[in-house]
Amino acid sequence: MPTPDRNLALELARVTEAAALAAARWMGRGDKNRADQAAVDAMRLMLDSIEIDGVIAIGEGEKDDAPMLYNGERIGAVVGGSDRGIALRGAAHGEVPLVDIAVDPIDGTRLLSLGLPNALSVVAMAERDTMFTPGHLVYMDKLAVGPAARGKIDINASVKDNLHAVAQAKGKPVSDLTAVILDRPRNKMYVDEVRANGARLKLISDGDVAAALSAALEGTGVDVLFGIGGSPEAVIVACAMKCLGGEIQCKLWPRDDSEREYARQMNYSLETPLLNNDLVRGDNVFFSVTGITDGELVRGVHYTSGGVQTESLVMRSESGTVRRVQATHRLEKLKQFSGIEY
Repeated sequence: MPTPDRNLALELARVTEAAALAAARWMGRGDKNRADQAAVDAMRLMLDSIEIDGVIAIGEGEKDDAPMLYNGERIGAVVGGSDRGIALRGAAHGEVPLVDIAVDPIDGTRLLSLGLPNALSVVAMAERDTMFTPGHLVYMDKLAVGPAARGKIDINASVKDNLHAVAQAKGKPVSDLTAVILDRPRNKMYVDEVRANGARLKLISDGDVAAALSAALEGTGVDVLFGIGGSPEAVIVACAMKCLGGEIQCKLWPRDDSEREYARQMNYSLETPLLNNDLVRGDNVFFSVTGITDGELVRGVHYTSGGVQTESLVMRSESGTVRRVQATHRLEKLKQFSGIEY
């Protein structure tokens, strides 16, 4: 049997914990920019402590003019021309894995700024050159489900057909299903169709990474995600689906003629669905998400007399293991050696 290699997901947990701790100080203070900057700074510092040669494939740069964690940025403790660099799957002790990294320092920045639930910090990692890079195409039409309905859905089919497919796969009537949709005018058709077919509906104001994960995990009360949301988030969700056994299907959704022309220049089809393996081709995927504010997936950051508590979900596709990590952090100790303002 092969010797077990590094589980980088466990190292990523420290990254999302640090970003969540830094961002949590800004909960409810109405300043999205400073909250995001705190999370970005903490995430960048911790990623640079990991023995990887990484490239940011999905970063902060396309929708935000971000100075760090931008698309294409090199990151990790060992970057650039290492003669020990090796593909992630083959990396052994003393060898440096070459990886793509997808980051969302705060999924739900507005939620955090208002003190609302479901703000998360997220990082995913896979083999180098395996993550889809949507570039200037910042939106995708999405359909996501958990393991029970994997292989049963079709983004080209109607909402009605997909609801019935999910209901049959899960062994319950459509009226017992709950669909989650990002509450935007562009998604009105999905809202109307879900209501017309008798399913329950959960509208969210922000945070479609959390929404898609809730469709893939048992016990959240959500069965399927529909609607148009961020394309970087779609790639991040695909990484999680590789670990959870769920499925996401997407189609690029250009907002105007310039984005349609960009898609043509990049030879991206606007009609052909992008499946899990199109969004992230790697089979050795690592994923970590830490709660910033309380939500259905994980608890947020809590301050107690004994320290600061965080909760994370940590996953790896190759083993299929999903860990729930509850940690207590002693800030007086962290501040002795950390450059992060917790």
